[in-house]
Amino acid sequence: MRRRLQKPFYERDTVDVARALLGKRLVHRLSNGVRLSGRIVETEAYLGFDDPAAHSFGGRRTPRTEPMFGEPGLSYVYFIYGVYYCFNVVTARKDVPEAVLVRALEPLEGIDQMPRSKPGSPATHIANGPGKLCIALRLGRAQNALDLTTSDELWIEEDLITDALDVVEGARVGIGDLHDAVYWPLRFGLKGHASLSPRKFTNYHLD
Repeated sequence: MRRRLQKPFYERDTVDVARALLGKRLVHRLSNGVRLSGRIVETEAYLGFDDPAAHSFGGRRTPRTEPMFGEPGLSYVYFIYGVYYCFNVVTARKDVPEAVLVRALEPLEGIDQMPRSKPGSPATHIANGPGKLCIALRLGRAQNALDLTTSDELWIEEDLITDALDVVEGARVGIGDLHDAVYWPLRFGLKGHASLSPRKFTNYHLD
């Protein structure tokens, strides 16, 4: 049996967590016992108070962002564009509102039970985007603010060892015009993986 990630994994530097989550297995166990899971192949780090791209920038605390201020290891699931949910993991420490967005998964378990945003998509493309992976793993508002270290429904397991993986990094995508934050290399992925999101990795060298 694979070991579930515990609080010390999440209770550290958010960028380190974003890299270390690559290769881990995100599991959603449905009420009928079926496991839907995927290997994490792409992430983005969001650095809270000083990150204009973070929902909690400047200490913004609302009912929506409240999970970000909670204990590391909580899920943070939010609705975006009136269409999609996005799944994040709270990191750092309590009252330091930082998180990692899981951007893409390689589907592993329960593939035949996974809804597809586009009928006929190959398995590698079922969850190759933050909204698509929530559709595939059936993640929504009910999975917000769950403790991933104790929940019987939602958790992350050990799988592949990140140190043995070839990791590529680049600027985050879809965050608009936020001055230098647009260029910060806080997006991480498994180099060349078939389930990466379509947006290419771009690095900017700032003086």
